[in-house]
This record gives sequence, structure tokens and C-alpha cells, in this order.
Amino acid sequence: MRRLLPIRNLLLYLLAFILLISCRSPQVTSPDISVNLNADGASKTVTVPSGSTVAQALQATGITVTNLDRTEPPAYTVLNNGNTITLTRVKEVFETQEQIIPFERQVARNESLPDGQTRLVQAGVNGKEELTYRIVQENGIETSRSVVKSVILQDAAPEIMMVGAQSSFAPLPIPGKLVYLSGGNAWIIDTSTANRTPLATTGDLDGRIFELSPAGNYLIFTRKSIKPADQEINQLWGVRTNGGKPFNTGIVNVVHFADWIPSSGSFAYSTVEPRSTAPGWQANNDLWRYSIATGEKRKILDANSGGVYGWWGMTFAFTDDGRLAYARPDSIGTVDMDGKALKPLINITPLNTHSDWAWLPSIAWGADGKTLFYSSHAAPPSLVSEEDSPFFDINAVSFSNDANIQIAEQTGMFAYPAISSIQSSSRERAYLVAYLQAIFPQQSETSRYRVVVMDRDGSNRRTVFPANDAPGLDPQTVEWAPKAIAGQSGDFIAVIYQGNLWLVDSGNSQAYQVTGDGLVTRIDWK
Repeated sequence: MRRLLPIRNLLLYLLAFILLISCRSPQVTSPDISVNLNADGASKTVTVPSGSTVAQALQATGITVTNLDRTEPPAYTVLNNGNTITLTRVKEVFETQEQIIPFERQVARNESLPDGQTRLVQAGVNGKEELTYRIVQENGIETSRSVVKSVILQDAAPEIMMVGAQSSFAPLPIPGKLVYLSGGNAWIIDTSTANRTPLATTGDLDGRIFELSPAGNYLIFTRKSIKPADQEINQLWGVRTNGGKPFNTGIVNVVHFADWIPSSGSFAYSTVEPRSTAPGWQANNDLWRYSIATGEKRKILDANSGGVYGWWGMTFAFTDDGRLAYARPDSIGTVDMDGKALKPLINITPLNTHSDWAWLPSIAWGADGKTLFYSSHAAPPSLVSEEDSPFFDINAVSFSNDANIQIAEQTGMFAYPAISSIQSSSRERAYLVAYLQAIFPQQSETSRYRVVVMDRDGSNRRTVFPANDAPGLDPQTVEWAPKAIAGQSGDFIAVIYQGNLWLVDSGNSQAYQVTGDGLVTRIDWK
């Protein structure tokens, strides 16, 4: 009985298998299909199993397809008998070429030249650009080309042609030599405003340094560097005013100060280090001496931190006998050139500009060398922080009696006192002080200014230029004539007004316009 059970189970399994087999539909072997294939310049008919896709058909024929290649119909399409497959080979190529950047032509009107006369200020230079192209080829034929990268190898320099447009301003005799910077070029006026001669016509003077020697025989000036600004800001050049080509002193990165040392044939200068962050430099607060005759450099002051806001820098001023004063954001004083040290005189409350620039007190020696005039950051009358005070005065410190007195009140932060020569009619070696008075003293950072003249003790104050009903002028240091002009009521003052050079009689406020092209940015008069 026990042996019958396995046999019965086996029979049941066999019966179930037979029933399962009988339920399946009959399988028919699918026939192959023929398709036409156009690839790699050849056409042929290939046989593939029915139900194959384009991709399977290509794979079965041993054709390798890249990611860029394109098929028609698409690779996922199921083929039918007689279909045609077209394979397009797509290739991507990158090609680099250099291309010329043509220079532009610029025309600058200059009333210093006679009408119709032309002068080439700067020769044009083509630039170079490296272009990288993405080229797409289909079956070996270029179908598209596009620029994917551009690198400037050399900037193009424009051709600058100066065209004369001489103004009709009446000539005016002047004492000494007056230089001015117009449109990036240096000019000199000698004897008369009608006698103007170009000194440097490169068109790239940046105006940071523009100083005529005491004898009027040399001019030093800074030119923009062709290197990136974070590597080199500018270069210091010089030129003889009686003829000759400008020469490079080899000095670079001079932003705040360079001026002639009286009776020496040398000048002093201070340097900065370029930076990629604002304001574009870190001041060294150093001081060097350079001899025009020999090209020798000698250190006067070692680099130092410069006190509060010392990163901005400091400035200096010489007396006629060669003594030197300094100004930095937190103090003014004198320089011991033999001991290579600063000797502070007055502490200045530094101005918090809440920005990436710092305010420097302006300084000027009296004509007798006994008094130092300076702009002072005054304390506020309210509870405003002293560093945020909007008030500025002009003070004077006397080296005769150590007195420090206020000369002019609420002048504005850009007062820039300037000192006349000794008055010829004076028995007390008296002189005049010109300064800029802000039209809106409590907003002096953005205010325009008027020129005010006063006696050295602050008395007899009078506004000389421009008229009260005329727009004010931009902050600047005005320049006194080295001596009076015969027949005029007072010494002349040279100012820049609305981009032009003006001469103002300090005695009667009569003003004479000298230039008319609106391009003047710096002046000096010796």
C-alpha cells in the first residue's frame, strides 16, 4: 500500500505536465528582414532579425557609432523589411586662431593749435586676439563654426589725431612758466598765453603727479602703465621744458606725492604697492630722493604703517629753504631728513569716510617759511562722533612762537590753502593765502567750491572766483603767479574751471579764460 502512493503521485505530475503543454500556443520562428544601410560613403543591403532596432542593426553589421553620430531613423526605431538606415558621421574639432584687432581713430579738438592744423598725438597700434572655435563636421564637411573662447593677447591702442581749433581769447602776458595737462598731454605757456608748446603728447598722462621745477626747466609727470593695474599703476617720467624728448626715470607706482627739492636739481617722491582691491594700492609711506643729473636714488624715510588709515598714504610740502613738512590722516608735522624720522606737531582727528578712501589734511608753508597752514578736522558741536564730524577749518601753526590758531572756519574738507609770493609792496614780508571755500560746508565731500583770498592772518577775506551766481569749481590746488604782472591790481591765480584754464586777478577778481577745449585737469606755475 505504501509503494502505491509514490506511483500515484508520479502519475498525477505527468498528467499535469501534459495538460500544461497542450495549453501553449504554437511557436513560429520569425523570418529575417532586409534593410538598406548608407554609412561611411557606402550603401549596402543587410539582413537582420525581424524586430531589430536601428542600433541593433548597426551593431550586428559591426559599425561603431559615437555619441555625436546621427542616424535616420533614430537609433531606437524598430525596423521593417525594406527600411533604409542612413548614418551621418558627426565630428567636433577645436581650432585656435590669432586675429588682428584694428585700432580706432580718435580726433581731439585742441584750441592750443591753429585752426585746421593737425598733430599726431598717438600712433595707432593693432591689437591681437586669440579665438578658439568649435567646428562641427558631418561626413567630413564643415556645417558650423562658433567661438567658444576669446583671449586678448594685446590691446589695441587708438590713433589720436589732434586738430587745431584755436580760440579767440585775447593773449595775456604772464610771468614765469605755466604748465597744464590737457587730454592726457602736457603743455607749457611761456611769457604769453599765446605762446604754447607741447611737452609730452602721448595722451596717457594720469595727472597724479604734475610738477614743474622751481627754475621751470624740468617737468615731472606720471603716465599710465600698460601693465595690469594690480601689477603697476603708473610710471614717473620727466622732460626738459626747453626741448627734448620725455625720459623714463624708472620710478613706478607714485600716487600721492612727488615734488622738487628747492635749489637741488632733485625731487622727492613716495611710493605705493599695487593691490587688486580698493583703492588699488597699499601705501608704503616712504620717501626717496632722485637726482635728475645722475639718476641716483637715495632713501629719506623708511616704509612705515602711516598711522590711522595709513594704507591710503601721506603727502609732503617743502619750504623754499628745503625744510619738509608731512601730512597723514591722523597728524601733521615735520620730517627730520638727516635722522630719517617724523616729528609730529599736531594730532588730527581722522575722518571716518565709511568708504575705501581716506581724507588727507592739506598743508602749505607760508612764503617766509615760518608758518605752516593746514586744513583741520574740527570737532562737532553736537553729539556726533568726532571722526564723523562734517566740519573743517584752516589753521596755522607758527614756528616763531609755537602758536596754533584758527585762520578760517568751516571751509570744507578740500580747502587746499595756497600761498602767494612775498608782496613787493610789503615791508613785513607779507603774503596772501588763497583757499577753496565749500558752497555747502557740511556736505563738503560733494560740494563745489569758490576761491577765497585773505591776508596771512585771516583778515581781508574776499571771494574772487567764480561769481556767486555761477556754478562752483571742483576741488583743486590753485596756483599763484610767481610774481605780479605790471598793470594789474593783484597777483594772478591760475584755476581750472569747467575743464578750462582761467587766470584770476586777486586784486579786482577780473577773470580771463585761457583755454576752451574743456580738457584741462592739472596746472603748475613757477
